[in-house]
Amino acid sequence: MKVLMVEDDLALGDALGRVLQGRGFEVTRCADGVEALAMFRRRRPDVVLLDLSLPGMDGMEVLRLMRDGGSQVPVLVVTARSAVQDRVLGLNEGADDYLTKPFDIEELAARLKALVRRSHGAPELRCALLRVDEPTGAVFRGATPLDVSTRELALLKALLARPGQAVGKEDLHHAVFGDEPVGADAIEVLVHRLRKRIQGSGAQLVTLRGVGYLLIDEAMTEGPVAV
Repeated sequence: MKVLMVEDDLALGDALGRVLQGRGFEVTRCADGVEALAMFRRRRPDVVLLDLSLPGMDGMEVLRLMRDGGSQVPVLVVTARSAVQDRVLGLNEGADDYLTKPFDIEELAARLKALVRRSHGAPELRCALLRVDEPTGAVFRGATPLDVSTRELALLKALLARPGQAVGKEDLHHAVFGDEPVGADAIEVLVHRLRKRIQGSGAQLVTLRGVGYLLIDEAMTEGPVAV
């Protein structure tokens, strides 16, 4: 996945670049609005990470010109502008998602991947009545919103991204914690919490000893499954 990162804060750009590369992105960086537009037309990225406060040309103008040219490449806007009218303006100009600084870098990476999946027509993240709304990260049991933590959401999305497949403990650890040092039983604790959250959804989180974890639709099984 190719991401064009437009960020004039060099220290932040360095940190973001390292994290995104570690998450499988091919990162092209620039720090100027005019350069960003030229690089966008030349490189044709899969997704754009766009700051609004840029030298040369404001990020909002960059976004407007991208859309005026007919591009449907997904754009995630990141900015220190927190006013509602700024977010509305950005979305109206064609942004697909919006994050206000400061933000969690892991959430940023997850949102970028979600935008790329949506642009490629990837299937919705759901199992039985359990559903994740990709743009917002909200989790629903039917029409009822569920209160899940950021890490529980990361775990759930990693499982839903591979329907009907067992996901190994190491893969889940990377999806949830990245390179953060945590206890050996951190995933087991998180699985236990998530099981409680999704009760009544018809989705069942199954432990496959020595293999990993599997999220299944209870209606598709012939009987109870050991967890």
